[in-house]
Amino acid sequence: MSVVRGRVDSEGRLVEAEPRLLALQQNAGGEPGGPFAVPQIAALARLARRLGITISRAAVAADGESDIDLWVRAVPLQDGVDLALSGWSERPPRAPASSSEAERQADFLRAAADWMWETDVALRLTAVSPPAAAASGQSPADLLGQPLTRLFRLEEDTGGELPLLAALAEQRRFEGQIAQLRGGKEGRYRLAGVPLIDGAGRFAGFRGSATSVGEAAAPEPLSTEFHPGESGAFSERLDKALRTPLAHIIRNAEAIGAQPEGPLRTDYAGYAEDIAAAGRHLLALVDDLVDLQAIERADFAPEQEEIDLADVARRAAGLLSVRAAERRVRIDGPAATDVLPATGEFKRALQIVMNLLTNAIRYTPEGGSVWVRTDREGDLAVLVVADQGKGIAAEDQARVFEKFERVDPSEPGGTGLGLYIARRLARAMTGDLGVESAAGQGARFTFMLPFRAGE
Repeated sequence: MSVVRGRVDSEGRLVEAEPRLLALQQNAGGEPGGPFAVPQIAALARLARRLGITISRAAVAADGESDIDLWVRAVPLQDGVDLALSGWSERPPRAPASSSEAERQADFLRAAADWMWETDVALRLTAVSPPAAAASGQSPADLLGQPLTRLFRLEEDTGGELPLLAALAEQRRFEGQIAQLRGGKEGRYRLAGVPLIDGAGRFAGFRGSATSVGEAAAPEPLSTEFHPGESGAFSERLDKALRTPLAHIIRNAEAIGAQPEGPLRTDYAGYAEDIAAAGRHLLALVDDLVDLQAIERADFAPEQEEIDLADVARRAAGLLSVRAAERRVRIDGPAATDVLPATGEFKRALQIVMNLLTNAIRYTPEGGSVWVRTDREGDLAVLVVADQGKGIAAEDQARVFEKFERVDPSEPGGTGLGLYIARRLARAMTGDLGVESAAGQGARFTFMLPFRAGE
């Protein structure tokens, strides 16, 4: 059957639905325009909106006396979630568990485990045993949709590898991943997992076990002494354990989406796009964590270079022009003749402006504009980025610059680190970053660096 589409609004109501989806809604006891009543699909829509990224995975829906296997693609929007349902195959009678190799493997895990967990393809928790939540001091509802690393702190093995991430890159079984439980009753656990395969034979995540191996090691005292090469070693470990396999996943997904061997079914090309998008999201998180580790060192000091903030803004606008065009947002940047000499590190200044522009594009509605203006205030060079979004309430304006903070976590967005890192970078260059806004009136971010007088 062809793709069936619908839309869920920000309140979880099914406000648009093609006839086949509307029939599922009514069979589940729901009404047109009422709360979405098909449990698994509604849960995926909530997850996509909460995380701010596209979710694609299998789901089962009741259709009269039958169960229907579906593939659901949920795309978050500013005011809800777009749904695309494909597959539509009647589920055959369930085979005995002993006939399924995957089920047998999961049974072996369960037999020796203290408790079980499941994730999707991006290692976000989709199920967790109640004892696990209790041990961590968190509720199951709080954990669902969160990265597995919200529950565990993964430890490298003797070879410097993370077995779970290596298995993710190769979509295979893993065991021997040592991890520390976060919060609550901390302890060390051995994680093992088997890949989950959906009805179309695609990798859909992991079903895993956690087996206690003793108490957590006492934390080492924090040292304020900086050891040369420490930052580089940290980045090298990330490259090996995270960045390299993620880049491999993204490359392969993009290659599939490019259809070099001829046309693919539309939904298959969409799945490849989703995998690449999820990989890029995780890779951005890795980049943020590397930056975070660097800027919080006591000896961190950006270069003091002669830069042109107007040129930095034009470059950032050029790099983001495709993203802005996709969202039908216009970037009104500095004129080609504008010059604003300043002192700072070019790479870090570009990073700050890219972050401000990315946020402005994300929150500006279709057809709107983002303004970038330059000015001088005394001995400061000033760059202003203004959007036409819904604005930031006065009580939230300080919070947006805090670590891992987002005003509305249910909205599509990043990691909650971007503005924290941007302000730390600006202040490290003896400048600053601030915001002026009011609810419903957009936001105006001001990036300042020391003005450099002309020769």
